[in-house]
Amino acid sequence: MEELVRLRDVEEAAAGDGHLLWAAQGQRDGRLGPGVRAWRHGTALAVASPDLSGRDRLAVMGGTDDATHVVRHVLDDVGPSYRPVGQASLIEALIGAIRGLSPIPEFYWMETSAVPDSPAVGVEWLDEVRVKEATSLFDRFFPDSFAQPEDGGAHRWAGIVDSLGSRERPEPLAVAADVWSAADCGFLAGVCVHPAARGRGLAQAVCGFVIEALVRRHGRAALMVHADNQAAIAVYERLGMTKRLLRAAQVVSP
Repeated sequence: MEELVRLRDVEEAAAGDGHLLWAAQGQRDGRLGPGVRAWRHGTALAVASPDLSGRDRLAVMGGTDDATHVVRHVLDDVGPSYRPVGQASLIEALIGAIRGLSPIPEFYWMETSAVPDSPAVGVEWLDEVRVKEATSLFDRFFPDSFAQPEDGGAHRWAGIVDSLGSRERPEPLAVAADVWSAADCGFLAGVCVHPAARGRGLAQAVCGFVIEALVRRHGRAALMVHADNQAAIAVYERLGMTKRLLRAAQVVSP
């Protein structure tokens, strides 16, 4: 098993897999992200990325036997806080082969390398004041979001600022963040729309705006969405994103 220390070696081993490229958190100077480590064994590649989107993640790809070998040894090295995540069928095989792994519900990895066709009308990058105002949107309607305006971890927030009534003060009604982006894979998260403003296409507009910016800067835009969130999946598909079923596992015993 070989540990990879250069981003270009990880990119070569990933063979265009957006999920592994994102996990590597590649920097524009050719380095892996802070604290990121990667290993290759046969057909398998594993990338351990600390505190990425709220979790210590161990992204993995490759054949079952090679991936089992890598994951077993890497978990011994990096510790049980890391969650193996990858193609749903591969993670299911790892759960059967490695003692102590327990499944976590499936989700979709969605990505695109194309700029959306639909125009993003009325969307803008928010200044510090508007980002701070968006905090209440999450406090009220999306407190479980890993991406939050108040944590300051996002590169930038986009939003639609409007009023719900003619006499009300304009405020952010729909927002989305460019957050946890890597050099060759931009990432979208923190999508939140005020319930009273739903049904107006605001989610599609603000997501399309961010996706366009990510594709132009990174060549690819990606996100993760719960497999049962059909409304959100439909929005992302209309914006040209394709989905791939992934699964994660957690270590529950030695």
